[in-house]
Amino acid sequence: MSTNDLADLPCWLDGEFTRLREAKVSVMDRGFIFGDGVYEVVPVYGGRPFRFDSHMARLDRSLGEMRIPNPMTPAQWRAIIDGLIERYARQMGQPLAETNQLVYWQVTRGVAMRDHAMIPGLVPTIFAMTNRLPQPTAQERAEGVKCITADDFRWEKAHIKSISLAGAVLSRQMSADVGANETVMFRDGWLSEGASANVWVVKDGTVLGPPRDNLVLEGIRFGLLEQLCADAGVPFELRRISRDEVFAADELLLSNASKEVLPVTRLDGQPVGNGRPGPIYEKLYAGYQRAKQTSP
Repeated sequence: MSTNDLADLPCWLDGEFTRLREAKVSVMDRGFIFGDGVYEVVPVYGGRPFRFDSHMARLDRSLGEMRIPNPMTPAQWRAIIDGLIERYARQMGQPLAETNQLVYWQVTRGVAMRDHAMIPGLVPTIFAMTNRLPQPTAQERAEGVKCITADDFRWEKAHIKSISLAGAVLSRQMSADVGANETVMFRDGWLSEGASANVWVVKDGTVLGPPRDNLVLEGIRFGLLEQLCADAGVPFELRRISRDEVFAADELLLSNASKEVLPVTRLDGQPVGNGRPGPIYEKLYAGYQRAKQTSP
């Protein structure tokens, strides 16, 4: 899609639907000046946002941590998102039931003169947009992807889905520079997450992930993978995972809104397990596809 086509995509800004080319925010918006805001990204399958309630719950958690009042009720957010989904489908000339897309929305603290302190009484700025849903290729699913590792140099409030993403940009660029899919990060030798994905270790048939705390953004797929593991009879455990355990994994998986669940078969140039996507990945991916058809 060309830059001009992107500029014509629908969006929503502070009370009205418009197009990206027409949407304008103040240069004094604290999101622009400080990255002072939070965001969410929901995949849409067949015109339906996937696990919408979980996204709303995480938005509330992030806003609460940032001391920004939620300016919308869940019903109001849903109306905005549904409006964008419908407009995108019409623009693409697709039936709504055949439309897959990503919807992004963010809330900033609002517009004020530059001051680091949280200025009370501001009206939050609300922006939402939609675009195509990028997904892994058939080859990536069949062969897996390669990743690199790095120290996690970001701040220690990773549980907030903040629009201040310089750390994620820098860490993701490290893997992009060498043609890798993602950067798997460690804090003091313990697994945290990827630049834009959660990371899962499979060992002896058990799926392992880092604990839910301030060092990791709890992806929507935390709860989903736990559910998929239960459905498939696969043990699931959240705990600290050492760097050595990651490199000794039988399987290594990534999860996020666009990757869904994706196998990593090479890490820092070394094969993961036997160097092929494994049986636990196959079970979880199949379960994920079923969930897309049935989950609200």
